[in-house]
Amino acid sequence: MSAYRAAAVYVRKELAGVLRETEEGYSFAYDEAYLRAPNAAPVSLTLPLRAEPYTSKTLFSFFDGLIPEGWLLDLVTHNWKLRANDRFGLLLVACKDCIGSVVIREVTE
Repeated sequence: MSAYRAAAVYVRKELAGVLRETEEGYSFAYDEAYLRAPNAAPVSLTLPLRAEPYTSKTLFSFFDGLIPEGWLLDLVTHNWKLRANDRFGLLLVACKDCIGSVVIREVTE
């Protein structure tokens, strides 16, 4: 399964896993070291801790929910010249400093 783009997902400044945009849709896999950590917390209640990767044809609702809406979405799409339906691209540029404990960073593989 080849990935088009990938994002490192941090929880409380710890690398929790990697979200990938693939030919089939999306995948999210927790980092092995993160899973072994005594204070590991799931990224979301909809993505409980587990070693097996999650897959979906659409962007997982938790990550999609991090993307801004309304006038802020308009601002992001205009400034970064992105389409509103490029949800992964929006996640990469708009969620580097989210409210809450989750941070998204683009990775190159």
